[in-house]
Amino acid sequence: MRKPQDDLVFIDERGVAQPHGDHAGTQMRARVGAYRLMPTPNHVVFMRFTGQDGRRDEEDGAIVRLAGEITHPGTMCDVIALIAQANWRGELTVRDGEHVRSIFIDSGNAVCATSDVDEERFGKIMYRFGAIDEFQLRHTLDKQKESTLRFGDMAVELGISNHSQVYHYLGKQAEEIVLASMQVGDGMFCFLDGFDDEAIPFHHSLNLNNLLMDGVTRMDEMRYFRQRVPSGDYVPERAEGRTEPPKEFRAIYEAIDGVLSVIELGRVLGLGEFQTTKQLFQLIQSKHVVMQKPRMRGGPLEVVETANAVLQQIHQDADSGGKGTILRNNLASFVDPTYEQLFSRAGPAEKGAFEAQRVVDNARALFAGANIERQLKELLYDYVSFALFTAGSLVRRSKEQGLSKQVEPLMSRLRPIG
Repeated sequence: MRKPQDDLVFIDERGVAQPHGDHAGTQMRARVGAYRLMPTPNHVVFMRFTGQDGRRDEEDGAIVRLAGEITHPGTMCDVIALIAQANWRGELTVRDGEHVRSIFIDSGNAVCATSDVDEERFGKIMYRFGAIDEFQLRHTLDKQKESTLRFGDMAVELGISNHSQVYHYLGKQAEEIVLASMQVGDGMFCFLDGFDDEAIPFHHSLNLNNLLMDGVTRMDEMRYFRQRVPSGDYVPERAEGRTEPPKEFRAIYEAIDGVLSVIELGRVLGLGEFQTTKQLFQLIQSKHVVMQKPRMRGGPLEVVETANAVLQQIHQDADSGGKGTILRNNLASFVDPTYEQLFSRAGPAEKGAFEAQRVVDNARALFAGANIERQLKELLYDYVSFALFTAGSLVRRSKEQGLSKQVEPLMSRLRPIG
């Protein structure tokens, strides 16, 4: 679990830069060479590789045309809009400290996108949208390890897919990567001038302005939908005594069996999670469908995972408002000896979450003979409630957009009974 200090570099009075954290050291060792220090404001250090001659040469790497910090979800919407309007050609990299996404842009279109996020890899995209099943996914991945073929080519060779499908879902993958980049809430972006057409794995043509409209709509609507469909793990059920729904919702209504979750339903219908959630929301509003809590493993582990989900939203909200350090300091002061034992060697991670299994193990040792699930609910509900109160006082939001309203479905699962 990496902390911000892991990325720190100290510059002493002699101007010597020394990595403070292990990750900073790893990053610096990967960049051995001569770098030119670019003129920047006093609180920013920007260097680019030039070699010992100190000049930007073609072989030294692409010119950085645009770069900046990402401080909240939606930051990248403005950046992408600017690049599209300017008709620039180049590679937009979006990094959140853990993952890297690259969008290759030419004349206002995304022609390719790559990601090291597991759920955004090509095979997972095909699986998420119902093009292949779990057995086909695993079988193709296993065969791919024995060859140099990409996933799509291997799927075609195995007869699982065809070239037309592969091309279609490569476009879907690029779309999902661009939309995910818009939702990154903390990190750094760089737009590098130009790219080598031969170096990118495929070519598509996705209009960035259309993707921007979809991305902004998705972010706004998903916040609204989450009040009724808290997560993709929830299970829709048909309400009793209702007439047939409107024609446009018949397919999803008929697929609802009270067993499939939102994500699973999206896979069966080939819609993906967002479109499935959107249609289910309409059916909930018309009272044709009711939502049931996730069929999770239950017990203490689910309690910690639920708390983690709320804490991650709280920390993101505080970080976006520039109040993350204050929130973390307040939470540290809230932790008494009981919490210290409960959280021992379990975190929290930088984004607020704890290592769930270790917290459960600590709770079993701390409350031997007691109802572990109940004890965890009481302690974690108080901890999360304090985090929510602190974040609310630090980052003011309207009542309609308040963080408390967004996380209430999860808080209701965490709230102790009796």
